Amino acid sequence: MDLELLNARDHTGLRQADLPAEGPHFVQIVAAEFAAAAATCPIFLTKNPDTGQFYAGALFGFEPGENLLAGDAPGRRAFVPLDLERQGFFLAPGGAIAIDPGHPRFGAGRGAALFEADGQPSQALRRIQHVIAQLNAGVPETDAFIQALVAQRLVEAIDIDLSFDDGRSVSLGGLYTVSLDALAELEDAAVLALFRRGYLQLAYAMAGSLKQVSILAHLRNDRLAA
Repeated sequence: MDLELLNARDHTGLRQADLPAEGPHFVQIVAAEFAAAAATCPIFLTKNPDTGQFYAGALFGFEPGENLLAGDAPGRRAFVPLDLERQGFFLAPGGAIAIDPGHPRFGAGRGAALFEADGQPSQALRRIQHVIAQLNAGVPETDAFIQALVAQRLVEAIDIDLSFDDGRSVSLGGLYTVSLDALAELEDAAVLALFRRGYLQLAYAMAGSLKQVSILAHLRNDRLAA
């Protein structure tokens, strides 16, 4: 992948197409997204296969390429993670933005322009700049939250086994959540420290989001019936 620094001179006519309806079934998110994510999909921790470090992600489906929230799911407000919004865009040294010119969202020749006629960033590009800034700040903040959970032994593995109306079964492994039992056993001082840092709210958002697993399963069965 060869990146190019984004600039009005070389990319004056560049447009970004809308994101495809289908996409990854598990997408990394940052702590600032937990509240919005938990209202529509489950949040889990998993381990980066290259580093072995935990990161947080939102689950949209049970198999690669499956997004059960795509389209018009009745009563469901779409949640689009920042990491999806910034597809094709990257943070370069010095705070500049780089692009992957070979990314599919730039190859269609349609969509929102990135620069105005006078060379100034368009509204679409300003949104991307905001998204990348949020990610740049959010990733270390989320890492600190996860490290606090690990330090207090609040992370536990969770296995998800589901059966669907077409007779298929799905087992999801390598996922982790917050142990509310372990949280309840913490000393008051440790709980207060988590609360003061905003981590207690994030932990309960993660735990509460688990109810979305069964809702996603119902959405999948509805699709099968349709």
